[in-house]
Amino acid sequence: MYNFLSKNSDDTLEFAKNFAKNLKIGDIIILIGDLGSGKTKFTEGILSFFGIQNEISSPTFTIVNEYTSNNISIYHFDVYRLKSSLDFYNIGGDEYFDKGISIIEWGNIIEDALPNKYIKITFERFLENENYRNLIIENITE
Repeated sequence: MYNFLSKNSDDTLEFAKNFAKNLKIGDIIILIGDLGSGKTKFTEGILSFFGIQNEISSPTFTIVNEYTSNNISIYHFDVYRLKSSLDFYNIGGDEYFDKGISIIEWGNIIEDALPNKYIKITFERFLENENYRNLIIENITE
């Protein structure tokens, strides 16, 4: 487990860019945290590392946005509207896992549908400072 203190959105972007250097096809990252805690900003940082600078938004209604750069597909999921992992299976979400890098906002909703190995990042807010976030990074291997 590793902790990172982000003092603002630029810190989150920069940390995500550095984090992305080690990602490869088949990696799955789940992002957990309250609304506005930085999950989409973190995803933006990962995508910018891969040269994707388009307008990035959370795919709340489409469930998944697909980006491609240098023959690497990145799948950005937002599963907030799903009721369970069964909904995720029904949309074929698990079929993306081995085709590229998967980033899943609200991933705790479908954690039982994930493979045995993934990265879990929890975003915690600080009551004392609204811009601060503690990012808790865990490598999950079951």
